[in-house]
Amino acid sequence: MKKFWRFIFRRNLPAASLSLVNSAVLGLGDSSYPKFNFIAKKLNKRLMQLGSKNLLPLGLGDDQHDLGPDAVIDPWLKDFWALALRIYPLPPGLAVLGDHVILPSKYSLQFERDASNGSAVGPYVTNKHSTCPPSSLQPFPARMVTIERVTDESHFQDVRLITFDVTDSGIQYSAGDVVMIEPRNPADSVDQFCQLFHLDPHKTFTLKPNDPATPAPARLPQPCTVQYLVERYLDINAVPRRSFFQLLSCFSTDEMEQEKLQEFSSAEGQEELYSYCNRLRRTTLEVLFDFSRTTAAVPVDYLFDLIPEIRPRAFSIASSQLAQPKHIQILMAVVQYKTKLKKPRCGLCSCWLAAQSPEKGDVYVPLWVKKGLLQFPADIDTPVIMVGPGTGVAPFRAAIQERVASGRKGNYLFFGCRGKTKDFFCGAEWEDLQQRGCLTLYTAFSRDQQCQDDANAGH
Repeated sequence: MKKFWRFIFRRNLPAASLSLVNSAVLGLGDSSYPKFNFIAKKLNKRLMQLGSKNLLPLGLGDDQHDLGPDAVIDPWLKDFWALALRIYPLPPGLAVLGDHVILPSKYSLQFERDASNGSAVGPYVTNKHSTCPPSSLQPFPARMVTIERVTDESHFQDVRLITFDVTDSGIQYSAGDVVMIEPRNPADSVDQFCQLFHLDPHKTFTLKPNDPATPAPARLPQPCTVQYLVERYLDINAVPRRSFFQLLSCFSTDEMEQEKLQEFSSAEGQEELYSYCNRLRRTTLEVLFDFSRTTAAVPVDYLFDLIPEIRPRAFSIASSQLAQPKHIQILMAVVQYKTKLKKPRCGLCSCWLAAQSPEKGDVYVPLWVKKGLLQFPADIDTPVIMVGPGTGVAPFRAAIQERVASGRKGNYLFFGCRGKTKDFFCGAEWEDLQQRGCLTLYTAFSRDQQCQDDANAGH
């Protein structure tokens, strides 16, 4: 891709280089960003400059649309394939596959008689002594040292300061970097899923790709237990996408359920799907329960086609390796909220971490570090002004610890929250640094100010 990009933007390319080429560009983006679909726009413009014939108007999918990028993708693809088939008709004897044709599954699950051979779900000790730097394929099992609530118990939001032990991990990080954490599905969700599909969580299987060109999932051990698969790999608590409903409808043997699933997967049914699924944040597991007759007919081999992999979560590192060489700290808001559904919605990673109790026994969390986009000046004499309201102060805490440990002055922090006694994260630490002359602190407590204004108005 990089080679193509460099080539297509060479200044010495003749203006008619692509005069015999037809092209069509569909971009995927998010209009909440200033450079919405910038790459797609730039590429389309360049293709036109080089003489390419535009088959279709530029398509700009937008994640911010109520119906998601599909609102643009659906009609664009429909027009594209109609035009492509007209220009390049299929050879005699071939026809376009129908929407309800079930393609072969990516993998086949071959269950073994001896369940004791697979990777079980226990303390995460894999790669504990690996010589390779921790990565997505080889995360380091960091022991959770402490998990401390840093908001008042009466405050509506639960925020935790979590400390991980990364001794002997080989991890190197600096202020502005992020730590990637692999979350797990809660035990009750794992049990419900296994019951729904009539799976023995202790059963062992090996995964065989049905296409030689398809690699086995890199993060999944072979052999593996069903419990490991469901707890650590399948994202059963995510909000399912439209493709999920489309594939599910193909297996349905219940007329009413199939009709509803087909509606949800159609272009015309996207508003219904949004109301049923996205607005309420209904999970994949909940949908499978709602369409239980269809779920019972889904072959287990299609689980990997139906449900995506759990993605790691990124957290700004809130500590400095200079000040705490054996530890990584994060400042994490526990995501939990209500919709019209009876059960509260929970953030997968934050709720899993918040439920851990390291004082009751060792807790290992798989993690690795990535370079962040936030950079701080290397010059020791350069002052730094940092503005970090709420949990956004995390990378600045790392920077301040690092700069103080290096003897750097000129640290200015502007911190804002609701109340000094409610959610003034690391307040004692900031005030101590200010008294020592290492930090100049400016605070803004919105609700405290409002209470003061109300009191003054009463007088």
